[in-house]
Amino acid sequence: QVTLVESGGGLVQAGGSLSLSCAASAAGPTFRTYSFGWFRRVPGKETEFVTAIRLNSQLYYADSVRGRFTISRDNARNRVYLQMNSLKPEDTGAYYCAADRSIDVSNIRDPQAYDYWGQGTQVTVSS
Repeated sequence: QVTLVESGGGLVQAGGSLSLSCAASAAGPTFRTYSFGWFRRVPGKETEFVTAIRLNSQLYYADSVRGRFTISRDNARNRVYLQMNSLKPEDTGAYYCAADRSIDVSNIRDPQAYDYWGQGTQVTVSS
């Protein structure tokens, strides 16, 4: 089991940048067995896949963020990061870090495949 805590959200103007962090309670070798995803939730809409990094560090991005967002993981610090550049108003939403050990290429974009979720952090991009 792993507990996730996101931080780094806030209000930014369009074109700006934000960096999100996800701290995981699973340490050392256990942390390395998890794949992590970032998802976005907007009221009235389905949970949207943003990006993910597998335990082997393969990266996946939604088309809407590719080239602007970068996911990374630090296995020594038990953290996953999301660097968001060139932000757009449509990037606004609550961003959630999620983790699971049973992620593969077939389900990496499916929020239902992830068992562990953080509390979320709000990102608001003004036009």
